[in-house]
Amino acid sequence: MTDSHPALRQRSPSAERNREPILAVLRDALPATGRVLEIASGTGQHAMCFAGALPGLDWQPSDADAGARASIAAWIAHEGLRNVRAPLALDVHQPDWGVDAALDAVVCINMIHISPWSAAEALFAGASRRLVDGGVLYLYGPYKRGGAHTAPSNEAFDQQLRSRDPEWGVRDMETVIALGASVGLVCDEPIAMPANNFSLVFRKRPGAAQV
Repeated sequence: MTDSHPALRQRSPSAERNREPILAVLRDALPATGRVLEIASGTGQHAMCFAGALPGLDWQPSDADAGARASIAAWIAHEGLRNVRAPLALDVHQPDWGVDAALDAVVCINMIHISPWSAAEALFAGASRRLVDGGVLYLYGPYKRGGAHTAPSNEAFDQQLRSRDPEWGVRDMETVIALGASVGLVCDEPIAMPANNFSLVFRKRPGAAQV
């Protein structure tokens, strides 16, 4: 059995704050049953919350970081949820995501602003290839709108991110939506969330060309 020792179970205060508002959106956006791939699952707290509340979904967490995967595995062992799979080592830039079956949804929270733009491009291209027609790509995080930050705190956060890595930063929402449209993923109306964040729900257009 995977070790569920508390020392392995990482905790993120932001994940604890935002999981319920995100869950409220996912209840409407995701199908009642199906297979969901969560990319950049981090500590695993989101996976536990969402899979526990949505038992009809087969939840596949993943992360590129080994420490995060250890935390996810420890949370799975601790919670004992039967609809959560062992975490995958997944880098969106790699052509093989380690997922064989078609996906009903892809969930990616707080990733595209702490990774290079190429990661967003790879995320959308990979999701478009793997989602069933009508499948959902869900994104959550801070965004600029019309090229402007939506709050001073987001502008400060953006500066902090870019000081750590010039390729990181808060993305322009319209650019992200256009990226989705270019691979057949059409965005619903953006949903304003607490703490100046947004939920973006993309749906794969039937017959969208593979990229």
